[in-house]
Amino acid sequence: MHHFSCQFCKVFTCLLLIMSTVTFVGAQGSNKDRFTISGYIKDGSNGESLLAASVYVTELNKGTNTNEYGFYSITLPKGSYTLKVSYVGFSTTEKKVELNADMNFNVEMGTNEVQTQEVVITGEKKGSNVESTDMGKQVISVEISKSLPALFGEVDVLKTLQLLPGIQASGEGNSGFYVRGGGPDQNLVLLDDAVVYNTGHLFGFFSVFNSDAVKNTTVVKGGMPASYGGRISSVVDVQMKEGNMKKWSAQGGIGIISSRLTVEGPIVKDKASLIISARRTYIDLLLRPILPKIGDGEFAGNEYYFYDINAKVNWVVNRKNRLYLSGYFGRDVFNFKDPGGNFKLNFPWGNATATFRWNRIIGENLFLNTMLIYNDFGFKANTGFQDLTFSLNSKVREATVKMDFDYSPILGHMMQFGWQYNFHVFTPYQATGNAGDVNFSTTNQANKFAHETSAYFLDDFEATPWLKMNIGLRGSLFTFMGPFSKIKFEGGRATDTLTYKTGENIATYWGLEPRLSMRFKVDKNSSIKAGVTYNQQYIHLVSSSTTTLPIDLWVPSTAEVKPQLGLQASVGYFRNFKDDMIETSVELYYKRLWNQIEYGESAVGDITVDVEDLFTYGQGWSYGAEFFVKKAKGRWTGWVGYTLAWTFRKFPEINDGKTFLARYDRRHDISVVNMFEINKHWKVSATWVFSTGQRTTLPVSFFLNEGSIHFIYGERNWFRMPPYHRLDLGFVYTIIPKYKKPRKKKIDFTSDISFSIYNAYNRMNPFFVFIDTKGGIGGVDEQGNPDPLKFQAKQASLFPILPSLTWNFKF
Repeated sequence: MHHFSCQFCKVFTCLLLIMSTVTFVGAQGSNKDRFTISGYIKDGSNGESLLAASVYVTELNKGTNTNEYGFYSITLPKGSYTLKVSYVGFSTTEKKVELNADMNFNVEMGTNEVQTQEVVITGEKKGSNVESTDMGKQVISVEISKSLPALFGEVDVLKTLQLLPGIQASGEGNSGFYVRGGGPDQNLVLLDDAVVYNTGHLFGFFSVFNSDAVKNTTVVKGGMPASYGGRISSVVDVQMKEGNMKKWSAQGGIGIISSRLTVEGPIVKDKASLIISARRTYIDLLLRPILPKIGDGEFAGNEYYFYDINAKVNWVVNRKNRLYLSGYFGRDVFNFKDPGGNFKLNFPWGNATATFRWNRIIGENLFLNTMLIYNDFGFKANTGFQDLTFSLNSKVREATVKMDFDYSPILGHMMQFGWQYNFHVFTPYQATGNAGDVNFSTTNQANKFAHETSAYFLDDFEATPWLKMNIGLRGSLFTFMGPFSKIKFEGGRATDTLTYKTGENIATYWGLEPRLSMRFKVDKNSSIKAGVTYNQQYIHLVSSSTTTLPIDLWVPSTAEVKPQLGLQASVGYFRNFKDDMIETSVELYYKRLWNQIEYGESAVGDITVDVEDLFTYGQGWSYGAEFFVKKAKGRWTGWVGYTLAWTFRKFPEINDGKTFLARYDRRHDISVVNMFEINKHWKVSATWVFSTGQRTTLPVSFFLNEGSIHFIYGERNWFRMPPYHRLDLGFVYTIIPKYKKPRKKKIDFTSDISFSIYNAYNRMNPFFVFIDTKGGIGGVDEQGNPDPLKFQAKQASLFPILPSLTWNFKF
């Protein structure tokens, strides 16, 4: 299979070079009589750029879309044209142009304040989901997340993604997710292009993304374009708001466990803006004066809380230059101490990211985005017992330089190319401590340093009126290098020490990653799409749990740990009905994975040895079908998604080398989402989810040894837990103030009360299953009769019916 992949890469590379050369030569040969229209498409109410807004040339029945910064470029022969600019939820702007020179045309959607004449308001562009080459891609507006019921009233964009087919929640109420049989580390999660290594607060029950600071979220399950890399399963790209360029405003909310506040506005109107968003839980503050009074005060000093802050500044230097600076900082803190004060624990963890961007228009049809990015994730556990102290910490740090180019040589061709460099620093489990006058620390857990470089090229183009293609290639190079030292063990004894100097090459990996997506248009309302992607992943998350926890360990590819490889092929049929009011799709996929990592069955946690010595390696594969029906317009909107899937793993050192179903294999997964606007005051929503139970490994027999019970476990993941299903309800009442007298200065203040019911029919869903033991050898019951040893599998559940109330405001 690997030989086939290499040959496929070679053929694909030659084909891509030929096609790009033909396109470039054709564009250059006709540039003499061509001119370019370019500009930005923005929301007229706040100046926010609009991603994927359509700019359509009526006479040619062709068009293009804006990039994530709202920029577009169209190169056409000299002549007269009619441009239509449309975006979902906004009125369409139409303009007639006489093109005899390069021109700039900016549009502020939703207003008539465009820099031109002859503005006509019509309907929006139709059928974008049928027309594009995108497969397994969805753009989720934050307004959709805010309309749905939420656990404890906390709006969560990642939990909204879990309602889409092919994306499965990692557990009850958890924001972690699996995509098409891939592991949690195989999802590339970005916040303003910075990688987010841990996406959860409160051990995963809430995501780190504050909905008030988020503009939109894009998820790609299959057909990953060449502009993304570093992961083999999916992409979740979260964009922060840029800040209101028109006026100062604030919004926030007060809920049962947390509150949030966002302030944004122009530093200089239409020139520079600022947004700051903060969120914090406050149960610890409410309980702090109460806990010492409970019982004998044994709960005093125990607390948990999380907080996060988002900030962003952007400055329009001139028409061709724009600067952005954004950042995120979040922390979870858990403190515990026993009643006697002998034992105490302080456990903080969290993410920090910073992104600097420079947008530059080079010429009229070449757009450059240069980025400097830094991110940091780490946790630290500090414990103390009498005169013994112990500290355990782990970190992942990353610095990135990245340049992305958007090039539109001719109408119908959207080229993207660029490069990226990452410097990784991995700090595995490192421990220090002291007992009295004795100090100790781990000696075999040194920092690991790695360099990762990649470059890509893609072209999204219409080959014929019925065939559209997105063809791309990504190349990557990863080097694990010194300084590094490692103690080698054999039979539990240290036998040698490997030492590498600074800059010394320890292991190098490289590869080509071809990407191809095609759209075959059947008619104006339907199309068939197909795609294949090949990806490499050089960093890995190793976990023994079913979800991502802060104590899970990120490790790089080394001389022992090989890069993960992924090949995914998919095909789908897309059709719209009733003037695009109803969108439907059916997608089939097959995914193959190599160099998968798990802890070995005999692995025992030991912080004195390199954790990679505990790993075992294997392969996996998954396949399935996804069905999706969505009502996109009207007072009643929503969707129904159904996934039928199989997920397998095979490791020579696990399960006696036999194939087994992965723990997140779920045969059936159903999501039903409904939102209904009753009137201008009331909105109601409901979600119902059903999934086949998660798999786990339970004992099948036992034996006694010196009075102790020892379990014998069955095959890996042989037991499937009961099915999971849940109904959530949401009600939103919008308060519209009425003023008896006209005011000199108008302040638009709106608020709403959001009431959610999580698990409305109180289903006791399984969180995990354990073996309960009763009786024993020589034991007797209450009547004095022999009480034999008995075992029973029992289910632990987490959340019963949970109502929540949140007051949201905006002014």
